[in-house]
Formats: sequence, C-alpha cells, structure tokens
Amino acid sequence: MKATTKGYILGAIAAISYGTNPLFAVPLYDMGMQAPSVLFYRYAFATLILGLVMRLRKESFRLTMGEIPMMIGLGVMFALSSLLLFEAYNHMDVGLASTMLFVEPVFVALLLWIFFRQKTSAVTLISIGVSLMGVTLLCNPGEGAHVTPIGVVLVMASSLTYAVYMIMINKSRLRRLSGSALTFYSLLFGIIVFALRLNFFSDLQPVPSDGLAWSCVIGLSVVPTIVSLMTVAIAIQCVGSVAVSILGALEPITGLLFGVAIFGEVLTPRAVLGIIFILGSVVILVLAEPIMHYSASAFQRLAGAAHILRHSGAQRRR
Repeated sequence: MKATTKGYILGAIAAISYGTNPLFAVPLYDMGMQAPSVLFYRYAFATLILGLVMRLRKESFRLTMGEIPMMIGLGVMFALSSLLLFEAYNHMDVGLASTMLFVEPVFVALLLWIFFRQKTSAVTLISIGVSLMGVTLLCNPGEGAHVTPIGVVLVMASSLTYAVYMIMINKSRLRRLSGSALTFYSLLFGIIVFALRLNFFSDLQPVPSDGLAWSCVIGLSVVPTIVSLMTVAIAIQCVGSVAVSILGALEPITGLLFGVAIFGEVLTPRAVLGIIFILGSVVILVLAEPIMHYSASAFQRLAGAAHILRHSGAQRRR
C-alpha cells in the first residue's frame, strides 16, 4: 500500500473514531453515570493501555524536570476540554455539539493572531466570520432540535480550551516529545482534573455491573482515544497536516450520524445550514495557505515562461 493511500485511510479512521465519543458516553449517562466519573475511567484505562503499548514498542517516557510543570498544565487543558464537551452532551444534541467543537482550528488562528501577533490573512478573517454564522444558526436550530445556552457555552469553551492545548504544544519545548509520550502524559496528568472534580474520588461512581457499561468504558478508552490519537499521528507523517485536517470533517459528521440514527435527534434545515457553514469555514482556513502557495508558484512559472518566450522572440527578430 502506498504511503499516501495509507495516510488517507488512517486520517479517515482517526476522524471517524474520535467522532464515536457520544456513542460510548451517552449510554453511560443513561445508566446514571456523570461526566466526571465517565471521563476518569476513560483517562485511567487509556493511560494504562497506551503506557503498555509504549512499553512494548520500547518508546521513551523521559521528561526533564523543567518539562514536568508544563506537561501538568498541558494535561489540565486536555482534560478540561474533554470535561466541558462531555458536560455539554447533557445540555444539547450530541450531533450539534460535535459540529460546534469543530471550530477549534478557527480559535487557534484567532489566538495566534491576538497573543502571538501572527499575521492574519483576509481568508482567515472570512473563515472566522463564516464559522460564527454557523454557530449562530446552531444556537437556534429550529423546532425539534435540543440546544440550550449552557450547552453552547460549554462546547465553545471545550473548543477554546483544546485550541489553547494545541498552541501550548506548538509554542513550547514539549514539541520534542513523541506523539505517544505527549498523549500519555496529557492523559496521566489530566486525571488531576477529575480527582479535584470528584472530591479526590469520594464522589467517583462505580461502573454498573453490566456488560454494556463496561463495553462502553473500554470502547471510550480505546476507540476515540487510543485509536484516534495513534492513527492521526501516523496519518500526518504520511500525507501531512493539511490533508488530515480536511479529513477531520468526518469527525462531526460521524457524531451527527450517531445522533440522528441512534439517539433520535432531529436535524432541521437551519441546523444543516449551520453545519455547512462551520465545516466550510474550516476547509477555507485549511486550504487557504496551500492554494495561495500553489497559485503563487504557478504565477511565477507562467511569468518565467512568458519571459523566456519574449527573450527568444526578441533574439529571432535580431
């Protein structure tokens, strides 16, 4: 199999697998479990599984003393993003929550512009405007859809927190860590958030003694966590971050399909339009730079060819 084909397949798997979060979380909610307990089990099992995989592959766990405080901060941001999203599932349709979460690349661009003075193009501003239109439509999707103001605030905060997490990686020396080590420590230190939220585990709910409950816990730890994070790292190596970002559109689509097909959520015309705006805004943002780069390169090649033709014509006239 060619590397590019492998990359596209793994990129799609990464996006689809992350979109399965509601599939495993909602049944646990229906059994009476709360988001902090659900996420503690998810993080604990995922940390154990990923640690075992890294051990078998003989990958390094090494952190310097200076990196530990930064890694703790990173883990807290990572866990807060998960907690806010899973709490949002209690206040709005999971399909719409999954779509709103997809504005994270727009938040990244906005934060880099505000705090790091990174140059912002007109295309980026257009993308931000389009995404805001989409979010506005999803805030009032029409009759039959379930959305509350607190749900919108929670999912937007989740997206913003994850954007901060991504920028912290990009702008710190933690970039030297492998994807597996970064994820392992993000999960491990993220448990701090759930320890505090659960009053140091005194409020931790046990997993119901039911086969479905344990299947959901293990599924949540493996599919949208280990599978998604491992496949996205390989996909980026094979086809690059641009292609993987575009394939990421499969994530909210997966959440929407589960919401409509399994949980009986209503997809109104207004919601569909909002979804199109949000997906479109991210595609615009992701494709803007390569399109401008290739356009500039093509213009330079055409200008060079025209110069050669003019030069050769002038020589013939002499």
